[in-house]
Amino acid sequence: MSAETGVKEVVVLVHGLWMRGWVMRLLGLRLRRCGFHVAVFSYPSLRCSLSQNALRLSRFAAGIAAARVHFVGHSLGGLVVLQMLADYPQTRAGRVVLMGTPYRASHVARKLSRTAPGKWLVGRGMAQWLDQYPPGRAAQQCEAGVISGCRSLGSGKLLGGLPRPNDGVVAVEETLVPGARDQIMLKVSHSGMLVSTKVARQVCAFLRDGHFLREQS
Repeated sequence: MSAETGVKEVVVLVHGLWMRGWVMRLLGLRLRRCGFHVAVFSYPSLRCSLSQNALRLSRFAAGIAAARVHFVGHSLGGLVVLQMLADYPQTRAGRVVLMGTPYRASHVARKLSRTAPGKWLVGRGMAQWLDQYPPGRAAQQCEAGVISGCRSLGSGKLLGGLPRPNDGVVAVEETLVPGARDQIMLKVSHSGMLVSTKVARQVCAFLRDGHFLREQS
């Protein structure tokens, strides 16, 4: 999908590991129903490093003719967004939503990285994140909202030792971001975030108001 042009605000959706841009289409449709213009960024999540994909994202964002550009990243996609903001500061950057993003490293990725096949599954981008200090500066300089899942359903459980609560791939404690504007935990799995109506509702709320929705007592 090409970038939207000539609008006031655009939301860029960034997929996670092993995925392509099409997995973000349902979320994009729901964001459009909320009134947002949407562009989907697709990138090679395995063969390129985090820095390489951050550069690709910065060039993609530069091609968007809008006064403000928001970013929504799922899993590794959130790390690509943060790396881009650290390496290539965006003067038009708006709010950032991180969905199941393993900011504080990843138990699953570290376990997989102990074997050659596992290293391939983790990919160069995640491997770079595990080896470097997270660019917390980027998260603190933008309005970041964090969505964590606590429905423990995913392949990460097969490796054992994944801290609870978790979304089946990423532990909630791994998603915590210093300086984040807001954080919410929902009963969704890691992949389930992409199709969840309640996740889409929370993404819309944060992009619009800068905070997530809380149930009134």
